[in-house]
Amino acid sequence: MDLGAEHLQVPSDERDFAPKPLDFNVTGKESAEAQRPTWSGRLEFILASVGYAVGLGNIWRFPYLCYRSGGGAFLIPYLTMVLLCGLPLLFLEFSIGQFTRLGPVHALARICPLLKGVGLATVVISFVFSTYYNVLISWALFYFFNSFEATLPWTSCNNTWNVAENCSSGYPGNTSHLQSASQQFFDHRLLQKTNSIEESGGMCWELFGYLIFSWVIVYLCIFKGIKSTGKVVYFTAVFPYFILFALLINNVQLPGAKNGILFFVTPVWGKLFEVKVWVNAAAQVFNSIGIAFGSMISMASYNKFNNNILRDALIVALTNSLTSILAGFVIFSAIGYMAHIHNLPVDNIATDGPGLVFVVYPEVLSTMPVCQLWAPLFFFMLLCLGLDSQFATVEVAITFIKDEFGPQVLRFIKREELLTLAVCIVGFTLGIPHVTKGGIYVFQLMDHYTAVVSLVFLAFFEVVAVCWIFGVPRISLMIRRMQGKTPNIYFCVCWWLLCPLLVLCILISSIVQYTPAHYGKYYYPGWAEGVGWGVSLVSIVWIPLGAIQEIYSNKGSLLQRVKTAMITKLDLDVDYALTEKLKIDNLASDNLITSVA
Repeated sequence: MDLGAEHLQVPSDERDFAPKPLDFNVTGKESAEAQRPTWSGRLEFILASVGYAVGLGNIWRFPYLCYRSGGGAFLIPYLTMVLLCGLPLLFLEFSIGQFTRLGPVHALARICPLLKGVGLATVVISFVFSTYYNVLISWALFYFFNSFEATLPWTSCNNTWNVAENCSSGYPGNTSHLQSASQQFFDHRLLQKTNSIEESGGMCWELFGYLIFSWVIVYLCIFKGIKSTGKVVYFTAVFPYFILFALLINNVQLPGAKNGILFFVTPVWGKLFEVKVWVNAAAQVFNSIGIAFGSMISMASYNKFNNNILRDALIVALTNSLTSILAGFVIFSAIGYMAHIHNLPVDNIATDGPGLVFVVYPEVLSTMPVCQLWAPLFFFMLLCLGLDSQFATVEVAITFIKDEFGPQVLRFIKREELLTLAVCIVGFTLGIPHVTKGGIYVFQLMDHYTAVVSLVFLAFFEVVAVCWIFGVPRISLMIRRMQGKTPNIYFCVCWWLLCPLLVLCILISSIVQYTPAHYGKYYYPGWAEGVGWGVSLVSIVWIPLGAIQEIYSNKGSLLQRVKTAMITKLDLDVDYALTEKLKIDNLASDNLITSVA
């Protein structure tokens, strides 16, 4: 949809360089700059980025992946992938957002018109992700409030929701036919789980209420945009570290903790010769930092033009990796203690995914001294970790709407707060199927086809668009405009060769190792698999559609049209000149205000 004519007027001497109106409506640089707010301080952007990168996956995914892939030896491929893939791509996304001062849709449309659909695809996948990710936050709220009861409700088999004949008040391990009281609390009290996705079973009204509550929290934290988010992250991004360190200090003093930690870190050097381990390391880095979700581009677009993004990228990547390692020590020290008291081997308890933090760890907490203190703190930590990631994913959609339809939307709804409210209401509505009694099957299906299948495709095309079509020389010039110096040879080699090849390896591995979605031992019927692929295509389809539209709108033969579509609409000299002009105008305005005051 096009903006009004008054928004498309460009001085004649700049008309050749101005972005042409696309179906994604690439707005002028000067207009975007003039209206875009900035973070109140550098620390706000760093904390928001750290909060987004450090999420629930650091707690439930990395520790299990580490012990399964060679223990301490896994740190070698993991840290290697951080240096060769994670840090360079994070630096790249920060650069795109900060230079263009646009969200991922408009930024990528200007950088590579042929693959402009990648930008819209990232917005779609982020919003779809936010609709079911908030369900995890509602689970954390459920456990948080239930942990204030006099006796933790997941410790006993004498409750109305328990199936007494196969319930164990201890932890029976992964190989037993019995279920722990904690597992039955999760299945029958929290989820009220049915037998299949075909049995919706009606609404879980308590979870429905917590889902509303979680979206209210998200809205109250982001309704003022980065001005409110920037203040909230001072707490939500920092507080989890106090809890993690407190848990670690407590856990290492428990009997059996040493065995759990040794199980986590003991290197199995033979694993380094397995290709799958290296691919898993690259995928973990990629998913953890959040590349291709559009969130990092969106958040960086609110930076000041000359902000030191290399420093910020180093801080975010390092903090994310260290947090994963710290979480591994916390989780496996607790699992070692649990193995000790139940006389089970550690590998008979270790698991990954939501089961680790909503089944295994609650069982661990119930056996700890002063469990009434640790349980609420642990689930409040999960709440903070989830909220930080949710802020960023919802903000991607809001940024896109402001960039694309800003003037029209604001004329209709008057206030930006109402736009944020509308996005949250839509997100809540789409999340309702996840809080039915068959909702866990919907949740698992959505997660598999969104976070596993779609994301790798989007990442590959984003890297191709920016690193190969737009090109490393232009990336270097873009960074020199902002930082005063070009990136070193390390980043250039990573962008030109290593990052595309590594992402391609992840993509090929994902295709070769593809397995249908399943929840435990339950495998989905064919129609559900079809729905899953449909969810995946909701984001991926914009890539070919955008390419077809761009080629069709150009003139000449097919080859000429493709070549024209590959020409960037981001003129670095003109954009830089406009930015410098804006800085001078802002300085003059500040001086005028100061003199009047």
